[in-house]
Amino acid sequence: MLSFCFPSSLLPLELDEPSPHPSEFAYTDPMMRGIRGATTVTENTSEAIHEATRELLERLLVDNALEFEQICSVIFTVTPDLNAAFPAEAARALGMTMVPLLNALEIGVPGRLEKAIRVMMHVDTDKGQLEIKHIYLRGATVLRPDLASAQ
Repeated sequence: MLSFCFPSSLLPLELDEPSPHPSEFAYTDPMMRGIRGATTVTENTSEAIHEATRELLERLLVDNALEFEQICSVIFTVTPDLNAAFPAEAARALGMTMVPLLNALEIGVPGRLEKAIRVMMHVDTDKGQLEIKHIYLRGATVLRPDLASAQ
């Protein structure tokens, strides 16, 4: 049987109490958030993949003021044309030795961005979704032109 723990502000209300305004559901405790990012390389080499991944991770960490201890896990994907190295190797070289890391192959959709490295970082933070900075670098800026980091 599953059980869930809810903040007291989200527990059922008595019928004679007025409904809370949605702004009263603000979280004050740290919670897990997903932070996205992507970059590209010009060639399928270990050096290019590691360098681009390191650049992307450093920007994600600095721009979101993160410490390794806050990172729950990181998922990396690469397009099918990148197979010279695992992006997670760059994360380990940065010092993420205790963070669970996973590499996966992106779906090979014809006509889509090539030589791309994507990341989904799960972190514990007290920041709201609008405060999270998703980072898109190099040729990956076309993936999310609506974000400031992609300008």
